[in-house]
Amino acid sequence: MIMKLILMLTFSFIISVIRSETHIESFSLLDMLENDVVSGQVSSSQPQPLLVPLTLIQGADSKGAVCLDGTLPGYHFHPGSGSGANNWLVNLEGGGWCNNIRSCVFRKTTRRGSTKYMEKQIPFTGILSNKAEENPDFFNWNRVKVRYCDGASFAGDSQNEAANLQFRGQKIWQAAIEELMSKGMKNAKQALLSGCSAGGLATIIHCDEFGSLFQKSTKVKCLSDAGFFLDATDVSGGRTLRKMFGGVVSLQEVQKNLPNSCLDHLDPTSCFFPENLIDHIQTPLFLLNAAYDGWQLYESLTPSTADPHGYWNACKLNQTKCNSTQIEFLQKFRNQMLNDIKGFSTTSQSGLYINSCFTHCQSERQDTWFASDSPLLNNTRIANAVGNWFSDRQVVKAIDCPYPCDKTCHSLFTKRSL
Repeated sequence: MIMKLILMLTFSFIISVIRSETHIESFSLLDMLENDVVSGQVSSSQPQPLLVPLTLIQGADSKGAVCLDGTLPGYHFHPGSGSGANNWLVNLEGGGWCNNIRSCVFRKTTRRGSTKYMEKQIPFTGILSNKAEENPDFFNWNRVKVRYCDGASFAGDSQNEAANLQFRGQKIWQAAIEELMSKGMKNAKQALLSGCSAGGLATIIHCDEFGSLFQKSTKVKCLSDAGFFLDATDVSGGRTLRKMFGGVVSLQEVQKNLPNSCLDHLDPTSCFFPENLIDHIQTPLFLLNAAYDGWQLYESLTPSTADPHGYWNACKLNQTKCNSTQIEFLQKFRNQMLNDIKGFSTTSQSGLYINSCFTHCQSERQDTWFASDSPLLNNTRIANAVGNWFSDRQVVKAIDCPYPCDKTCHSLFTKRSL
């Protein structure tokens, strides 16, 4: 009991410190957890992963493709070999958003807004691993991680001269793709665009653009991990995420790069939500998402602004502590997600893996992607499900039963994460 109390107090302190320093909710403890692989948080008891150096895109600035602070964008690339030599996996990094001048000014002093602060090398784990026993379908492909330094899911295109901010996500995406095509991706036999969280949203936004790059003979698909953000009501009845997304879209002029098929009948902020995009996407798309997404639970559904008295704190830290009213609220969120993907799920080329877990991002972490104790749905691990879908070995439309039926989940706040 004492240990749980300490954990709760520590959690509350960390959240308050982070928010006081960043002034926004999109930077949080969960942003750190979603990409702990980038920082090299790998257990000493596990085999050490491949470390891949950062490559800056030389000349990108001449095309207007720069990070928030004007530095060159970058990526990490490990070449394929053998049967995967002509196959390409492009992974878009996630890490929240910035929705106003103040938050973007802060962001440009971090690795989320400047390559000056990025790690010079990062470990490739999960879907980026080079080991067959860790990544059975993609281990020997050309594997790329494009770093995220714009704060609008690689979709904005504007600037703010007064604050010395460059919002050039779309141009960063284009410069990275152009360089990769020159490195051999234009001759790909198979190609997969992936990303988690903000990178998962970017994958949805850019999926058809990615598909259009290749010849018809190339098999091209997209994987969005934890990128299905819902336009949901928070616990106070407000629209926390819609308000934040509205700031991102307006500030960075994201509407320039959203599909007209959506903008013709909805406002730009609505068209930044995946639920309004997925039915228009022509390239095969796989949605990997927790039904009780951890980031959305903390930052969209129960942020401190909507729960000032901390009524949800115990429930968020340990779902067994949720009362019946809270469980009912969470089940409504899950039902909204399932309703939003209903039409998408009926298409022959779509893929689904919606497990009833309280987590966020499962493709880039080794323990959730493919390990002896990885999450299971229909007795299948995530890596196998994605591989079966990509290779057309199996139709994958896996949707878990409601909480608490799944006993294989990895929570955000297990000992592993902390």
